[in-house]
Amino acid sequence: MKSVQNIGQITKAMELVSATKMRKSQELALSSRPYAYAALELLGILSSLTDVPTPEIFQKRTVEKSAFLIMMSDRGLAGSFNGAVTREFEKYMKTNGIDILDPRYSFIAVGQKAKSYLERRKANVVASFNHIGDVSNILEAEPIADFLIDGYARHDFDSVIAFFTTFVTALRQDPVVREFLPVSYEAIKGSIEETIPRAGRYADYAKSENFLDGKEKEYIIEPSPREVLNELAPQLLKIRLYHAILEANASEHSARRVAMKNASDNASDLSEELTMVYNKSRQAVITNQIIEITSGAQSLQ
Repeated sequence: MKSVQNIGQITKAMELVSATKMRKSQELALSSRPYAYAALELLGILSSLTDVPTPEIFQKRTVEKSAFLIMMSDRGLAGSFNGAVTREFEKYMKTNGIDILDPRYSFIAVGQKAKSYLERRKANVVASFNHIGDVSNILEAEPIADFLIDGYARHDFDSVIAFFTTFVTALRQDPVVREFLPVSYEAIKGSIEETIPRAGRYADYAKSENFLDGKEKEYIIEPSPREVLNELAPQLLKIRLYHAILEANASEHSARRVAMKNASDNASDLSEELTMVYNKSRQAVITNQIIEITSGAQSLQ
């Protein structure tokens, strides 16, 4: 009984901490969505330009080597959060007939759980980034984005596929698969369509904006298209990656809060059951003792 009660106190405290972090992460993720949508829109339009020289990350080439970016948490006790990402990853690998041990494929882990999972599978982990933070800032996304951009420029890999979780509601977080590199209008459009909620907050954004209608937009770029695009494209990719981290953080804290609430409720129910069993056993002992005393008194008479 004491052990269950102690566990219940721990899970209750973790639930309260997760609820606080969840609210902060959700607010940060939701408030960043309009900026992410604008950045994704601009990134998609720039990637569709055909009459100006484009940066390396916009240039498609034959895919001979691929990199997979796996975003998970640093800690456990988050319910099915990490398991959902691994299931989506394994489903993708099986569907596309990809052998995780093939030297043509490299893997980038974000979060200690992702690193541990890939190492157990004996995958070729070329980089790992841990302790991104409960409430991240864009500076934490820069090392990851720089690694991806530099690796793509060196032809270490010809495409980057990311696996992470998007925040839908406090009770629902969906794992998604998205192509980060090379940057293409089709991939950006798909990301926007998946990210914009169809109900609730920011649902009207999809109706008010017209970046999904396929219309061409014309930009006047100064001082020169090459100079501006070379500087702007990596920054826009960092924003896209940063937004993915925010979505993953909000999903993680939401999943952990729900898991700890369920654990606290189970501990409370188990404690009540054990208390009832204890009281029944104690009452049975007392009843037997009374019967023995009464029987002894009657035998003396």
